[in-house]
Amino acid sequence: MSKPGLARGTRDFGPEVMAKRNFIFDTVKKVYKKYGFLPLETPSIENLSVLMGKYGEEGDQLLFKILNSGDFLKDVTPEDLEKGYKETLKKVTEKGLRYDLTVPFARYVAMNRQQLAIPFKRYQIQPVWRADRPQKGRYREFYQCDADVVGTDSLICEAEIVLMLHEVFRDLGITEFMVKINNRKILAGIAEAIGAAGKEAALSVAIDKLDKIGKEKVEGELMERGFSEENIRNLQPLFNLGDTADLFSYLKEWLQGSPTGLLGVQELETVWNLVKDLGLAEARIEFDPSLARGLSYYTGAIFEVKALNVSIGSISGGGRYDNLTGSFGLPGVSGVGISLGVDRIYDVMEELSIFPAELNYSSTRVMVTHFNPETLAGSLALLSLLRQHGVSAEVYPDAAKIKKQFEYADRKGIPYVLIAGPEEIAQKTYLLKNMITGVQTPVTEDTLISTVND
Repeated sequence: MSKPGLARGTRDFGPEVMAKRNFIFDTVKKVYKKYGFLPLETPSIENLSVLMGKYGEEGDQLLFKILNSGDFLKDVTPEDLEKGYKETLKKVTEKGLRYDLTVPFARYVAMNRQQLAIPFKRYQIQPVWRADRPQKGRYREFYQCDADVVGTDSLICEAEIVLMLHEVFRDLGITEFMVKINNRKILAGIAEAIGAAGKEAALSVAIDKLDKIGKEKVEGELMERGFSEENIRNLQPLFNLGDTADLFSYLKEWLQGSPTGLLGVQELETVWNLVKDLGLAEARIEFDPSLARGLSYYTGAIFEVKALNVSIGSISGGGRYDNLTGSFGLPGVSGVGISLGVDRIYDVMEELSIFPAELNYSSTRVMVTHFNPETLAGSLALLSLLRQHGVSAEVYPDAAKIKKQFEYADRKGIPYVLIAGPEEIAQKTYLLKNMITGVQTPVTEDTLISTVND
């Protein structure tokens, strides 16, 4: 007999935890719908041809690949094995678990373009999988809550994302956070300014780790990626931009030789002004020129939300992608979106102890007692009455002593127990016990529903 266990990086979620997770899902969904986003779901499994090459080299390494059914080695030759795992991989697997929700969304848009109202705004709440090393706040299976707009390059979309992020986190009770924003065009401009034009992808991957590994290790990684000492000397202003009073003005001067970089600065300034015009009170936004986001498909604005004063930092990220659908035969469709990491948000809320105290994980509001065969018919009649009036209710399935039934209701988090013993049924007056306060209130069939819903 094998000992039961979980695969590393995965978790079970019991009823109490699910009540808290559903609170997060419902809060996020409410805000997304308020901003005009429509629901969408895509399969957990995608063809590797859809997934590969969209996340950069590191992302491709973290894709969970699924072995072909049957004899998956039948087409593999000794020559393939000599060439290494990449060549062998092509012949043993054709599918994988989705790495994020954005690429499957782009695939969906390309396949259904004619049926969609463009611009198309969708939200999607589903699990994703990454073959990453599990650690605190990082799991191999986790949920994302995405919201994307495709079919427009209007910067109003970026500004509304900023508003949505503020509304979601404030509704969840997370008040100490910062929305960090940058633009990939600025990073391209920086690559040009330091004499490494065209190497912005490698630059982005390295400096995205700045707050994790520090300046010296970022410089070392850049050297490994082929940047010269002169490139790195020219990059020094990036590490000191936090000391500059007017970052936009400073960047315009530093990037004056790069039209792409200047366009990125202009786009960010526009987003800042639009956020102001939309009336966001106490905006918690910050321009972070070192923010790069590791995914290679971003082309414009990039976002990251950090929770402050907690052990887990990043809880959301996203950005603008101008041609993600192009790889699926639909070029030139720009999109922008964000993704919320439910598991990290949950951990932050647990650390801050901000889940609502009244959050009840039980779906049952009233449990009806069951003492013996003679009282069962009366108990079932009361059960039917409750359900007919929309009250979630259940009957204790076995005839048992009242103490055992109270213990069950308490352990399950049921707020009310309706006591229907022989005497109560004969008099048609029952006792409704509040399991939180312990108070027992006499009720009749006429007053039961109003008392329970009070």
